[in-house]
Amino acid sequence: MSTPRRLLARLRDLMARGAGPLPELVRLIAGELVSEVCSIYTLRPGDILELAATEGLRADAVGRTRLRVGEGIVGLVAATGSPLNLPDAQNHPAFAYRPETGEEPYVSMLAVPVRRAGRTLGVLSVQNRALRRYDADEVEVLETVAMLLAEVLAAAGAEDSAEEGLGATMPRRFPATAIAPGLVVGPVIVHGVTHGPRRLLADDPQAELGRLNDAVEAMQRGLDELIAAGLPKADGRNGADATASREILDAYRMVAADAGWLKRVGDAIRGGLSAEAAVHRVTSDLRDRMRRVVDPYLRERLADLEDLSGRLLAALNGDGQPVAVPPGAILLARRLGPAELLDWHARGIVGVVMEEGSASGHAAILARALGITAAAGARGILETAEEGDEAILDAHEGGSGAMGCQVILRPEQDVKQAFLRALDARSAREAGWAALRDQPNLTMDGTPVRLMLNIGLTMELAQLDATGAEGIGLFRTEIAMLARGAIADVAEQAAVYARVLDAAAGRPVLFRTMDLGGDKLLPGSARPEEENPAMGWRSLRIGLDRPALLRRQLRALLLAANGHELSVMFPMVANVAEFRAARALLLAEAAKVRPAPARLNVGTMLEVPALLFQLPALLREVDFVSVGTNDLLQFLFAADRGTPALAGRYDLLSPPVIDLLSTLVEQTRAAGVPLSVCGEAASRPLEAMTLVGLGIGALSMPASGLLPVKAMLAELDLPAFRQVLASIRRTCGAEASVREPIAAWARERGLPI
Repeated sequence: MSTPRRLLARLRDLMARGAGPLPELVRLIAGELVSEVCSIYTLRPGDILELAATEGLRADAVGRTRLRVGEGIVGLVAATGSPLNLPDAQNHPAFAYRPETGEEPYVSMLAVPVRRAGRTLGVLSVQNRALRRYDADEVEVLETVAMLLAEVLAAAGAEDSAEEGLGATMPRRFPATAIAPGLVVGPVIVHGVTHGPRRLLADDPQAELGRLNDAVEAMQRGLDELIAAGLPKADGRNGADATASREILDAYRMVAADAGWLKRVGDAIRGGLSAEAAVHRVTSDLRDRMRRVVDPYLRERLADLEDLSGRLLAALNGDGQPVAVPPGAILLARRLGPAELLDWHARGIVGVVMEEGSASGHAAILARALGITAAAGARGILETAEEGDEAILDAHEGGSGAMGCQVILRPEQDVKQAFLRALDARSAREAGWAALRDQPNLTMDGTPVRLMLNIGLTMELAQLDATGAEGIGLFRTEIAMLARGAIADVAEQAAVYARVLDAAAGRPVLFRTMDLGGDKLLPGSARPEEENPAMGWRSLRIGLDRPALLRRQLRALLLAANGHELSVMFPMVANVAEFRAARALLLAEAAKVRPAPARLNVGTMLEVPALLFQLPALLREVDFVSVGTNDLLQFLFAADRGTPALAGRYDLLSPPVIDLLSTLVEQTRAAGVPLSVCGEAASRPLEAMTLVGLGIGALSMPASGLLPVKAMLAELDLPAFRQVLASIRRTCGAEASVREPIAAWARERGLPI
């Protein structure tokens, strides 16, 4: 029998006699791994690691030797949750000498964290006198033993010290980032904090492999049934088509069918683990590796993997029907895969809070499409929350463009009541907004304003009719590509674009060519080394450097138009020459496609400030201009919009931005070029009021913002506001922002801002 199998078998025998005394465990591990020292450090209250058992170090150091988390090699392993394999540990910068241990003769060291359900319970280490690096098999064996040790420590109550006393009942506030706006008050469901498998070791690897194969087949059948069944129609408030998104689930299927991670599970079973323990072991290892990956696209695949791991464990355990979801429930998770979110949505959750995730991740894309209030970045909430705790998820955008999102766990009664009143008021307003859906988009004095939608998935098309939008002012063509994990071919792209045009039913649609790069990884391509990706090789720059990629998309758009009108706009244009080059590619493709579009409108996003100094030349070339406020503001103020410390520091409602937009309105109007704003700011009533006051007559926004903006416009006396705005600009030109005087005027007149 191999060393790993023999060690696991002996551990099973030891554990069968009870929890297994720690001195026996370290003696057994040291003997089987031919290590001169094996030590177990356990986490105590106050983030202290205490030597709990050792074979090879001085026995009287047990209970006396203590390290803070982050102190020494053992403390560093506990802090990072990652193993350290050191051939010369005593010369490592983190080494902390403890004379009472007598460890001077031991040079090499391998230390691994002991973790359970996402919590660090201690550290397991081995040491030798020889200068050596432990091989990969030894590292894997020690990590597997650490997984078993976690169950021993948990049985001994090591987890109980994590939350003690009043801390588990006190209110806690967690800042987060809104990825799908809304306000929810309700009980929480804690998802993904899994405890170890009931059975860790197995005598018959072949039987366990058979169980694994059966579970994989059951998991695949369940996925097929989920995708085939789709979801119930979303309610009229969000108008989302709740059928499963093929663009997203295609990428998910690829992960499910990948034999690589399943092979590793099989190898762990052959090493002596049960099927459940092997899935836990491999998933934990991949999680630790992928969490160290910087690339956001690759990190999002971790959510898919954990989703699949959970499904596979459910199939292995024969789990029955899921428990009922209480009304108004908020799901708390470390990460979510797309199928997981679809499941929970079908079961009735209304909010999602993730510790990890991004606005471009699969779960975020689906949450917005399905109208689920969602937030990410609430670090530590899983370790604090208990099932059934009350929570407030406030994912409304802040007034100055900051996301201003928070999660309040176990709120005090008066705080909860205040948010419930706000929720009731919002529900009443929404009921009034719904009545406006079929009314024309007019200010109180009769000035028309075109209100359109920003969308990126075909499943969002139902929002056109649900909101009464006049068209699609921004169709983000890259979202479907990011969701499916690859660039679709011409026919597949054309089919998507044709569905969009059919759903619009003659209403205008402005297709933005793929805005990849930066924080949206180009599928199939390595990320270039860039210190500032937001201003790097992205968007139209990729298209012009890889013209075949751009030409395929342009050909697909032309085919989808099928002889009807087509509007295409290019993002991240920095000079007129780039626009001309991109338009030339479009016209070259248009010359080959039949039937040709009845009308071909070619425009640009205005996001790069340099383009403002080329307006006369630009306006002679373009058919329309659309302002992207998100990028324009970050470039204008040299402030990365993804940096929390800068959120809200620079305001759209500031004199330089208002002056810039006013000049743009004057020049586009003189040139007869239509102008719109499609940035997130257009969805906030106060900003929308100011944009319309400056003379911008077309706004495009997420569906959640359209009816509130429409309600505000219906009560806006535009001529009166324009006089006030002119006065504010004259008197407050040196201020950092003019938000407050504009808001004060709106409040005095009772406008719903």
